[in-house]
Amino acid sequence: MRREYTGKIRIQRGYVPGSIGRIAELHGTYYHEHWGFGAFFEAKVAGELAEFMGRYDDQRDGFWTALLGGNIVGSIAIDGIHAGDRGAHLRWFIVSASLHGRGIGSRLIRAARRFCRKRGYKRVYLLTFEGLDPARHLYEKNGFTLTEQRRGSMWGTEANEQRFELTLA
Repeated sequence: MRREYTGKIRIQRGYVPGSIGRIAELHGTYYHEHWGFGAFFEAKVAGELAEFMGRYDDQRDGFWTALLGGNIVGSIAIDGIHAGDRGAHLRWFIVSASLHGRGIGSRLIRAARRFCRKRGYKRVYLLTFEGLDPARHLYEKNGFTLTEQRRGSMWGTEANEQRFELTLA
């Protein structure tokens, strides 16, 4: 479903009613249209996001939504459950395709980075796949570097999976 948006974007921290379903919808729709991902991927997003929100700890984890007129148009999360040994995990970063290029992604990443610095996390990582060039540009602009790449099917379809890391001083 295509939605037209106009107005001011607000970034909000914490749970917003409907966010689990809406974020799964944003991921499912975008990755199906652009990459051919199917039900496995959308179910994985919904299930893992629901599990995260069920154990969410405001002191350890971060969750932000981009809102436009009360509608969720983007998200990002920091899963800090293994921050001490593996690093904090940046997850569920997405912006509605109709709003790409308006700086929303940059605002979301900055919010997540600030949170990680404030919590004293030493390292942040994210898992993605090759070909998401606008997202990769944002990651690299914010200090993330590609540390690993390999062929895999983590998202239910074959892709060149990538791991990016950010070291915080």
